[in-house]
Amino acid sequence: MPEQFFEQVEHYKILLEKWNKIHNLTGAKTLHQINEFIVDAITPITFLPPVTKAMDIGTGAGFPGMILAMAMPKTHFTLVEPLTKRASFLQFVKADLGLNNVDVKALRVEQLPSEPYDLITSRAVTDTDMLLKLSEPFCTKGTLLLFYKGEKVYDEINESLDYTIIEAENRHYLLIKR
Repeated sequence: MPEQFFEQVEHYKILLEKWNKIHNLTGAKTLHQINEFIVDAITPITFLPPVTKAMDIGTGAGFPGMILAMAMPKTHFTLVEPLTKRASFLQFVKADLGLNNVDVKALRVEQLPSEPYDLITSRAVTDTDMLLKLSEPFCTKGTLLLFYKGEKVYDEINESLDYTIIEAENRHYLLIKR
């Protein structure tokens, strides 16, 4: 974990609490819930290989993309969030924390030009089939897809995929290799 990670996360939590009261950015309303979301977002760094370029589809208030960007400063993250109030928050956090490895795109992922990424993440956006379709223009051989799923992940798996499911207490991390 980079040295500045914990300091950045603490600052992020203060900003999120402040903005969330006015703009309702996330369902995490208490510090305890925010901390749980952060732990959930960061857990995959225990099993992800180093990557150069990542995209988070539907970042929301920053989970998991912004948190992963803080934990992986050598990885360039594109955070895709179509809701203006959330994208504005993400842009503010990026500037306030000086996160040079983050780009915020206030668009739907379908509006972005096709380009390859090493890692594509998504949490609480849609089902696995739709995420695979949305990710396709950004995949190349070796791209990793990391989808933060619940228990229903087993119902959404296509057996033809090269995948691993990493189970945590309240989360199933679906890791697919292209």
